[in-house]
Amino acid sequence: MRVTHFHHSCVLVEFAGTTILFDPGNFSHGFEGVTGLDAIVVTHQHPDHIDMARLPALVDANPGATLLADPTTAAQLGEGWQAAAPGDVFTVGAVTARATGGRHAVIHPDIPQIDNTSFLLGNDSNPARFMHPGDALFVPDVPVDVLALPVNAPWAKISETIDYLRAVKPRLVVPIHDALLSGFGTGIYMSRLQEMADPATEFLPFPDEVAVELT
Repeated sequence: MRVTHFHHSCVLVEFAGTTILFDPGNFSHGFEGVTGLDAIVVTHQHPDHIDMARLPALVDANPGATLLADPTTAAQLGEGWQAAAPGDVFTVGAVTARATGGRHAVIHPDIPQIDNTSFLLGNDSNPARFMHPGDALFVPDVPVDVLALPVNAPWAKISETIDYLRAVKPRLVVPIHDALLSGFGTGIYMSRLQEMADPATEFLPFPDEVAVELT
């Protein structure tokens, strides 16, 4: 598997000859001009996960890509987009994409929750080779190999993130959802998460816009 982090929550996953791009939002860059995608996946409607200004060009540049989004966002985007609700299973190239979760994490009780579909990529032998949760702390019922971990958000405090990380207990962590952190803050979050994760979980140094091979 090869993974490229295009800042914040935008992640390109290349696995079993299949290429899938997650959450090309307005805090992300570097995904512009990417071609050859087998799927473009959007977890939810917030602009840091879907940039409406740049999305049409990305879709046009990848006419063969499967387009998946949470049900509300799929309805808003219209033709060509498939609603991915919890329990739905999609075949994308040689990869199975399983939709799970369903709701965005609570930002505040006065703010209505919206759809948020978390996705598991894998195959029959390893159904969760990679997980992108979007903006949710959803724990799947299968072991996760590589977790794209949201490290900072208005809806999360670090104790919740630590508990989530321990509950999922992935083999590898790709840190995402970090655009709101300063340089100083990033170091604090990363060191705290690493020291408090399960000993079996490995954090990878993850430079932006550089493809990293995961074994």
